[in-house]
Amino acid sequence: MNRRTLLKSFSLLPLAGAASLTLSPEETMAQNGQRSQWIPKKQVVRQANSGANTNPTVAQGANRPPASVLSGCIRSGHLLFVSGIGGWYAERRAEPGDIKVQIRSALTTMKEVLESAGSSMANVLKVHMTLVEPNQNITALNEAYRGFFPDPPPVRSYTGCGADQMGKDGILVQVDCIAYVD
Repeated sequence: MNRRTLLKSFSLLPLAGAASLTLSPEETMAQNGQRSQWIPKKQVVRQANSGANTNPTVAQGANRPPASVLSGCIRSGHLLFVSGIGGWYAERRAEPGDIKVQIRSALTTMKEVLESAGSSMANVLKVHMTLVEPNQNITALNEAYRGFFPDPPPVRSYTGCGADQMGKDGILVQVDCIAYVD
């Protein structure tokens, strides 16, 4: 049932206005018997989030450098998808530091990535974290996290794990996000 028929059946047509009478591209294509196929559009904005490419690689041939198996930031439409940023990289800082040092470091890197892609921390919609020993670290993490995002803050979730599951000794947190960009 199209919108017009539905609105007439509820006697709301006079209240709905002319804007409700226009069909979306999908509805127009469906009425014409055409099917739309969504094709994702993505643009690599940043190759890797680490200072040096410490990401696992896949060999590309005898004389070619290996290619990264992930991107640091992808843009699709008005959304940016920032991959996991660890709280510590040895090439950036000699000592890992505690959870407060690491979350500040990761969020500062996130800010740099977003700004280089034309966005900001104000446009972050969702943050996800992987946190070592959350029962011990969440309070200190929250203290250091405050102030990085203006109101309203983004939605946030986290996954807890043991230190041996972070892939590299010393890392206590990894963050990724989805942000809006014009």
